[in-house]
Amino acid sequence: MANDLRFQVVGEAFKKKPLDVIAPAERPCEYFGKKVFNREKMYKYLPKDVYKKMVDVIDNGTRLDRAVADAVAEGVMQWARENGVTHYTHWFQPLTEGTAEKHDAFIEHDGKGGMIEEFSGKLLVQQEPDASSFPSGGIRSTFEARGYSAWDPTSPIFIIDDTLIIPTVFISYSGESLDYKAPLLRALKAVNVAATEVCHYFDPDVKKVTSNLGWEQEYFLVDEGLYAARPDLLLTGRTLMGHDSAKNQQMDDHYFGSIPERVAAFMRDLEITALELGIPVKTRHNEVAPNQFEVAPIFEDTNLAVDHNMLLMSLMKRVARKHGFRALLHEKPFAGINGSGKHNNWSLSTDTGVLLHAPGKTPVQNLRFATFIVETLMGVYKHNGLLKASIMSATNAHRLGANEAPPAIISSFLGRQVSELLDHIEKADKDDILAMNGKQGMKLDIPEIPELLIDNTDRNRTSPFAFTGNRFEFRAVGSEANCASAMITLNTAVAEALVSFKQRVDARIPEFTERLKGTEHNPVYHSIIDVLRDDIKTCKPIRFDGNGYSDEWKAEAARRGLDVETSCPVIFERYLDPDSIQMFESLNVMTKKELEARNEVKWEMYTKKIQIEARVLGDLSMNHIIPVATSYQSLLLGNVEHMRNVFPASEADELNARNLLLIKEIAQRTRSIEEQLEQLVSARKVANKLDNEHAKAIAYHDTVAPLFDTIRRQIDKLELIVDDAYWPLPKYRELLFIR
Repeated sequence: MANDLRFQVVGEAFKKKPLDVIAPAERPCEYFGKKVFNREKMYKYLPKDVYKKMVDVIDNGTRLDRAVADAVAEGVMQWARENGVTHYTHWFQPLTEGTAEKHDAFIEHDGKGGMIEEFSGKLLVQQEPDASSFPSGGIRSTFEARGYSAWDPTSPIFIIDDTLIIPTVFISYSGESLDYKAPLLRALKAVNVAATEVCHYFDPDVKKVTSNLGWEQEYFLVDEGLYAARPDLLLTGRTLMGHDSAKNQQMDDHYFGSIPERVAAFMRDLEITALELGIPVKTRHNEVAPNQFEVAPIFEDTNLAVDHNMLLMSLMKRVARKHGFRALLHEKPFAGINGSGKHNNWSLSTDTGVLLHAPGKTPVQNLRFATFIVETLMGVYKHNGLLKASIMSATNAHRLGANEAPPAIISSFLGRQVSELLDHIEKADKDDILAMNGKQGMKLDIPEIPELLIDNTDRNRTSPFAFTGNRFEFRAVGSEANCASAMITLNTAVAEALVSFKQRVDARIPEFTERLKGTEHNPVYHSIIDVLRDDIKTCKPIRFDGNGYSDEWKAEAARRGLDVETSCPVIFERYLDPDSIQMFESLNVMTKKELEARNEVKWEMYTKKIQIEARVLGDLSMNHIIPVATSYQSLLLGNVEHMRNVFPASEADELNARNLLLIKEIAQRTRSIEEQLEQLVSARKVANKLDNEHAKAIAYHDTVAPLFDTIRRQIDKLELIVDDAYWPLPKYRELLFIR
């Protein structure tokens, strides 16, 4: 039969047994960072003065001189030899959304006809990979191939197999960034400088503010054999067709359920590998959809957290294959059930504590808490469309607004306690809010902020940017995305808001100094309260505690002036808004030229992804689905003919009534598929003639992508009609339940 292969593949998948995982004899805390050149290794392998200089570089951003780099290279080489390493690579994050690496061996000619192992500071600090085939958005001509990778000493070097992995930035010959790390590092510097200056209003001893990130990585697992039998999964990362399984997630029995034995073995193997590489994975559990799971780490510095997430996604795919699985990171690999996100839990902390934590030990700390909450909201409000652009993609567009994913409108849920605090500051009389009382310091007449904020309000699952107790949870980030995209925009937007806040507070201090002369009142705190009241009113449209899925909210969001655009290519335009360009350039994060180039890449990548899906859909429809449907139709026609040979005509027609209806329906649906595929091809041809990447992406969004669902509906109906023995592709009921 046509489906012998499918039955064989499905049967073998269900026979899979868990792969034994041999855990190290040590406890996780003992082998954590085993394959990382962390501070412990630096202390062991570097001269003490070099170690101190490296700590200064990492902690304080001081410049790394070549002499120090040479000494570090020597220590790294010694450690690498002891661990059987033979090659090294500069590991970077190009605009392809993945990672890239070129491996070189530690060998050079010795001048005597032999070879020696060598690794210098020059090789550690800089490498020149061919940049000609990486997306650049027109920053350089196609014949200009030179690009540079440069070591990022704030992200530790690590070992995978026989290769030393050196995290780096990637820039063009003329200095523009061609990656995510370079602008991320600039954004983190910007928020550090801006936030530290604001912190000095409350604590002059604060030396540094760090952006922290804790990502929650959701993913699906499918059996490798079933994956290989689905060309759409293989080539696009999602199923372009497939009728719902009779049972999927409607029973809510998978969420936090017992982890399947084979999956638990995979998780253990993944965790051991991750911990050895310094990734502090802590949480694992079943997610809502069948075959959907989550892994999450402890919070880290944002730059390191981004590197660790990119590394983990790579490890996940590698380890999954060892266990007979394929890991799916597409945001919506299956229709009708939850998609996968990567919630980015973001916060700011100083060398003295977490800025978004409340209550503080003093009223001053509580005012600081309110300040950073409000200015974060100001950044999110002013650039809500840009923040949406930072998480938007052809894949994430399928997830947003469906099955617990937040909608494609950026808003912030604060919960009752924080909302009441901000409302009180806004509406109460200034003199009642803030007063000085001798040496006791400032007294804030505000409602008490409870110790456990997260327990004082329910969580709003529809909020894209929710305050969840000492952090904001940016829930709109997609599963396969590079977190850096969202973190660049968020940290830059907050930095801009803090810079503006400080400028306005400083401008009002002289006025309050004069007005409060002869009193015990502090003019700085009065100025802060004055500016906060203005900002609370200004950013109020971004605050929303209701149901983000409702049609009423879409209308209300538009009335509030929030960005309600849903077209992915149009949303990308927000990067080129004058306010966006001004923000990125004023804080030295990205230039207008770099932003224009990145948008060219985004539009081109969007077009290519839709183009690939269109081709795969056409191939599967014409070479798999329609031939199988017509074969089954022929079987039914033969049965009708046989019935007419056995029974009288009137009786035969009565007995054949259902078959005749099925024959007609198959003919109608296959014809509809053929007609719509013709429209699809025509729409692609028209779009492909457009030279402008922006216009081409919009054409693919408006005229090509909408045909996918209409074609799919016909195919999914055929799946219910055609004999299961004939259907050529593994079905949802087979893909979604690991045995």
